[in-house]
Amino acid sequence: MESIVIGVAGGTGSGKSTFTNRIKEAFGDDIAVVYQDNYYRRRDDIPLEERKAINYDHPDALETDLLVEHVRALKAGKAVACPVYDFTQHNRSDKFVTIEPRRVILIEGILVLQDKVLRDLLDIKVFVEADADERIMRRAIRDMRERGRDLEGIFEQYVNTVKPMHYLYVEPTKAMADIVINSGMNDVAFDIFKTKIQDLLRQK
Repeated sequence: MESIVIGVAGGTGSGKSTFTNRIKEAFGDDIAVVYQDNYYRRRDDIPLEERKAINYDHPDALETDLLVEHVRALKAGKAVACPVYDFTQHNRSDKFVTIEPRRVILIEGILVLQDKVLRDLLDIKVFVEADADERIMRRAIRDMRERGRDLEGIFEQYVNTVKPMHYLYVEPTKAMADIVINSGMNDVAFDIFKTKIQDLLRQK
C-alpha cells in the first residue's frame, strides 16, 4: 500500500482542526491522522511551574525526529505507538495511541512545514490562515475549555511566545505550501482539495 501524506499547517486557532476533521469525515477508514502537538518533548526533569514557562511555539520544543520516524514507518506500512501529550500538565502522559497505516496519512500542526526533512515526506502541503484577532479568540476559548488555562496565562503566553514565534517560524512556511486556504470552512477550497486526494488515490 502506497500512502499519500498530507501536511496541514497554520497558526494557532487558524482552523487546522476544522479542516482536518472535514478530511477525516470525507475519507473515513482510508485516513490516519497524526497530531504534531503529541510530539512535544517529555520534560520530567523540571517542575510544572517551570514547564509552564517553556516556549512551546519554538521548533526545539518538539521531538521532530520521532515524528519523522513515525511518518516514515506509516509510509512503509507499519503501525506506530504515538505519544499522547497532556496539556494540563505541560508534559507527555504515559499513554500511547496506536496509529495504523492508511491510504491517506495526515499530519497536523503549526510547524508541520517548518522542518525540511518532515516537509520532504509530504505529498501535499496545506497552510490554513485566519485573521490574527480571530486566532487569539479561538485559542483563548479552546485553552480555557479544553486545557484548564486561565485568561491571564493565555494572554501572557500569547504575547511572549505565540505571537513572536508565529511571525518567526509559522507564517514564513505559508510560502512552502501547495495550497493556502483562508478558513477551515472554505467549501470551495475543501472540494478542490478532496478531489485532488481522490485523483491521487486512483493513480496509486
